[in-house]
Amino acid sequence: MASDFKGSEELLAAQLVRIVEEFIDSDVLEIPSLFHSDPLRRRILIALNIDLIVQHLMRSVDEQNRTNLTPIFDEENLIGSTGQMRTWYTTKPNFPAVKSHISHLVGDSSWEGHAANVLEKSDSVLTYANNNHLGFQIQYLCVGGGGGARRRYLPGFLVKYASGKMLALEIKGSDSPQNKAKRDVLGEWVEAVNSVGGFGLWPWDVAFQPTELQDIIARHSTDRVEK
Repeated sequence: MASDFKGSEELLAAQLVRIVEEFIDSDVLEIPSLFHSDPLRRRILIALNIDLIVQHLMRSVDEQNRTNLTPIFDEENLIGSTGQMRTWYTTKPNFPAVKSHISHLVGDSSWEGHAANVLEKSDSVLTYANNNHLGFQIQYLCVGGGGGARRRYLPGFLVKYASGKMLALEIKGSDSPQNKAKRDVLGEWVEAVNSVGGFGLWPWDVAFQPTELQDIIARHSTDRVEK
């Protein structure tokens, strides 16, 4: 966090000590049994899940230290386009897309095919793109193993409404701490893009069940930007 933290290292360390002590003493950590509540076993349990705890604390420190969000753009390709996608070949199931600038939708799962079908039939959707070989990615820092590693997050679909709004849509059959961290990153990216202006209104959303897609598409069809 050294490159992004605006205060001194002493101030950062003091905050971390206080936050960690409050976190460990709180009821946020669920200890599964009295057996694991033993101080030594509790410390071992925390150590085994240290990556999850560090991710949680990093978000808290970052939120307290942050005054605003500023997007960092790719200097070589400031604004991407579906027109930049090169032809690629696959043996995966695919079908022609009507409302997409990309000729075919390639489905890594039946979920993506269902999502495309919903988008094709929606009157409020002007066009959409499956983020496969498209190049739309959000870089984020993943903490673990004593250091930070840069990772790439690729939302599943980009959906453009007739109103001009652009929805970043993620499809997940199940949730996990890693997926939650990715959604936090996506939320920050959307907030930064909306704050800088010039790129229209961007919301984001995630579907965990096929039945949720219709409601998600309808919910973002207004001119508002949902928080």
